Formats: sequence, structure tokens, C-alpha cells
Amino acid sequence: MPEKTAGEGCLVCIPTYNERENLDRIVPAVLEVIPGANVLVIDDDSPDGTGELADALAARDDRIHVLHRAGKEGLGKAYLAGFAWALERDHRFIIEFDADFSHDPGYLPGMLSRLEGGADVVVGSRRVKGGGAENWPLSRQVISWAGSVYARTVLWVGVKDLTGGFNGFRREALEALDLGRIGTSGYGFQIEIKYRAVRAGLRVEEMPIVFRDREAGVSKMSSRIFIEAMAQVVRLRLSSLLERG
Repeated sequence: MPEKTAGEGCLVCIPTYNERENLDRIVPAVLEVIPGANVLVIDDDSPDGTGELADALAARDDRIHVLHRAGKEGLGKAYLAGFAWALERDHRFIIEFDADFSHDPGYLPGMLSRLEGGADVVVGSRRVKGGGAENWPLSRQVISWAGSVYARTVLWVGVKDLTGGFNGFRREALEALDLGRIGTSGYGFQIEIKYRAVRAGLRVEEMPIVFRDREAGVSKMSSRIFIEAMAQVVRLRLSSLLERG
């Protein structure tokens, strides 16, 4: 069993929209492996009652907190709201985490260990040795791989998994990034925040993970969201070139 202080100083941010089927299982699973941590559920006014369930969980456990937002504004804005919430308090480590069990809570202690060991940003990576994805059709694997290669090539960075959503940050890393300048709100947010971390000279480490398809609920990914993220990569690169000029 983990020590009761394992994860102390850590905030795990879990954005939700219609995740009632998963929430009351994923939050206890997170706190089981890092019982000293806190969890922030960031709910975008889910019509299925996810926000109300989150409030009920928080009422029973003071490690659980809920941030209600007025509506669905995109993954990036949800995380930025969570980061702002964390930085207003005394959390030393902030982790992005999906509600649908595609990210295995068992990886959380390893991610925290790397942050405590000096990494500024830790990327849960499907693209390094030991990482991968399970239960994905070949078409999704090809699209994901091609999108990652495209983003790395356009942005000229060495991080192999730019699109992944399981990432950890030291408090100082988020403070060093100008979060107010992040312009992407969908899945392109994951690319932009890593790109800005590399450009800021932060120490970014990739930790191998196996990504599993969600256990319940409906995926928010679509071809429109993917194409939008790839277009944002070009805009991000052009913006950085103009800044240098």
C-alpha cells in the first residue's frame, strides 16, 4: 500500500464533459495510488450530471475539489482554468489526467518521481521505447502517428509525443510559461504547451506509457478536432518565426 503522504503537494486535474460513468471510479483510483494528492474535477456543465456527482464526491473527501465552468469551451481552456486554480494555492506539481481510464493511474507515482527528481515537464509518451496504445484500430494508430510526426517536423522539436494528454508540470514550469498567450483550446493545446516549454528551455522528459482506449462513455475526438489541431501547428510555427523577427 502507498504511504498516506505519497503524492503530497500534487494536484491532478481531470477535465470532464459527460463522464458520469467514469468519474466515481477514476477519482478513487487516482487517490489510491497517490493518497497524499488532491484531485480537481473541472466540469464544463455536463448535461449528464457529472458536475453534481463531482460535488457529491467532494463532500465526502476533502482531497477532492470541483471547478464548475459555464459551458463547453474546449480542453485547453479547461486545463488553463485548472492551472490557474493550482497556482493560486500551494500545489508543487500539477498533472493533466483523463477521466476515462485511457491513462492508467498506476503511472502517476512514476511521473511524480521524475518531477521530484528535477524534470520541469514529464510527458506520458506513447512514442518512446516501452510506450504504445492498446485497443486502437489501425486507422486511429496511423492518424495519431502521422499527426505526431507532422507536428514534430513543423515545429522542429524533439519531443516524440506532442499530442498526448497525460503530462506533469512543476509549479515553476507553469509559472515560467506565459499561459495567457496560449491560443489553442482543443487538442492543439497539448502541442502548444509542450512546444512553449521546449522553447523556454525547460527540462522536458518523456516517460513511456501504454494508452488504453476508454472503458466507458463516448470519445470527444473527431476528424474536425484533429484537422483543427494540425492547422494550429502551422499558425504556432509562423507565430514563433514572427516573434524572432
